[in-house]
Amino acid sequence: MSERIEYDLLLVGGSPSNLTLAYRFLELAKESGKEFTIAILEKSKDFGAHILSGAVTNPHIIEKVWPNYKEMGFPIEATCTESNFSVLGTEKKWDIPPSLYPKSFDKKGYLVLTLSYVVNWMANQLQEKAKDVPNVTIDLFTGFAAHSVVFEDGRVVGVSVTEEAKTEEDYVYGKLTCFGDKGFISRDVIDHFKLRDNPQIWSVGVKEVWQLNESAEGKVWHTLGWPLLEGTFGGGFVYGMKDNKLTVGMVISLDSQDPNMNPQQKLQDYKKHPFIQKLINGGKLLKYGAALLPEGGYYSLPKKFYVPGAILLGDALGVLDVKYLAGIDRAMECGYVGAKVLHDALVAGDTSEAALAPYQKELEDGFVIKESYKNRYFRWAFIENPKLLGRYLPDMAKSIDKTNAWVGMLKVGFKNPLGATKDGVRSLSLIEGKIDIGPIKYVEDYKHIIPAWVPPKYDEPPNFEKATIYSRVDAVFYASTKYHEGNNHIDEFNANTCVRCISTYEALGKTTPCVADCTAEVHRIDIIDDVRKHGMSLENCVHCRTCEIVCPEVNLRVKPSAQGSGPDFLGL
Repeated sequence: MSERIEYDLLLVGGSPSNLTLAYRFLELAKESGKEFTIAILEKSKDFGAHILSGAVTNPHIIEKVWPNYKEMGFPIEATCTESNFSVLGTEKKWDIPPSLYPKSFDKKGYLVLTLSYVVNWMANQLQEKAKDVPNVTIDLFTGFAAHSVVFEDGRVVGVSVTEEAKTEEDYVYGKLTCFGDKGFISRDVIDHFKLRDNPQIWSVGVKEVWQLNESAEGKVWHTLGWPLLEGTFGGGFVYGMKDNKLTVGMVISLDSQDPNMNPQQKLQDYKKHPFIQKLINGGKLLKYGAALLPEGGYYSLPKKFYVPGAILLGDALGVLDVKYLAGIDRAMECGYVGAKVLHDALVAGDTSEAALAPYQKELEDGFVIKESYKNRYFRWAFIENPKLLGRYLPDMAKSIDKTNAWVGMLKVGFKNPLGATKDGVRSLSLIEGKIDIGPIKYVEDYKHIIPAWVPPKYDEPPNFEKATIYSRVDAVFYASTKYHEGNNHIDEFNANTCVRCISTYEALGKTTPCVADCTAEVHRIDIIDDVRKHGMSLENCVHCRTCEIVCPEVNLRVKPSAQGSGPDFLGL
């Protein structure tokens, strides 16, 4: 009979939050001298290989965890020396004066990072630190995904590490378990304990890294406008890194009305703009990938950040702050705070729910939740007033191309002087947290889709270099996807439901949202026995979960892949 594999602390996912927690826990364990066992399960083949982020971050938490981080070789791409917030027409760019946009968009002095490298570095530092703390045994498992949560007597007690768990070898147990994933498995904890009354809303980030002929190191741009001129919330980002490398990406919300948005194509359209073309022309594409971002903020947080036997951190919790474009420092702070709470609980031999409650209290008393609360209406301001992105932004973009942005701002007022002023005051008050309208209620992203919706037509930027633009099929190559035989990590619950969905959208001259919005050419429509059916090329998947979020029939689920399969985002 096999023995039960159990650790004091089980960390699901090699996330910045979990790795920060483990590192801080080692420091506390060295002080207490108590013996502990820790396991970290990471589904990718290497720590960082499934990590993607447009990473410009405030270094304050990094400085707290590693005061001498620079001397330790912390991987920094650049320090931001030039921060811009710009609006793009189809041909020109307007850099908004700093006095006219929120200070949260000013990133001067922040670190430009490749988060996949940071996470890999953190895992290595953890192993080095462990050598100095002999009273702690820590096991780092790569290529081990958590496939399901194990509940016993109303508690989280561990996870299964195989898809069809049958024997004790298929499970890893923990006295306390930490979930830092993007919802692959933490959603089951939230659902089991009914923690979320308001749904999480999501955006997808699509990103490329380019090798340039010239350096743009330290220069940062965040942009609004082209190619998102139809009312969808989102924007672009450009980060200059060391060694003549450049990050180009977009973050696009998945509550769009457009059923055929195609985020990867939106990124290609973004790159057609003369501003981007000037940067990347003559360069070489190195990497491509995509990942979800939780952007519901304060009102999408679970009612409790802890449950019997477990805590939620980082993206599993949903602490990303859209207004500040900040998630990394918030996630790491969750880990830093969680480490002491879990350490104290284990030392006291009390792993009850009451013993975990200080985790939520300390986060609520600190900057993570306080700032989330202050910015609680940021995302809602754009949902409540669709004219901001559907009318006023396009008007401004047109004016940038034809005259200048100031004329566009005046036109907004002249067209509807009372309405524009009222809209502006109300929306700005929500964005800045100046008024309190009470709790808000989101609806799931897919419910915003209008099947018959027709996007407005815009002429694309002229004179772009075709060699810089990649089809979705070709882009997948740069995500370096690799899967083991028999991979089957996306569930389609009912094939007939997909058949009906295909029929609905094709009758409107469109394809289904899962096919159109896939970032990696996974979903397709096959003709089998004269019936149009949903098919999947799973070997292309980059694990972004966009298909699951936009599926109008809630008929798909993306699961963790097995044996380290998936994309390789190291360097992205």
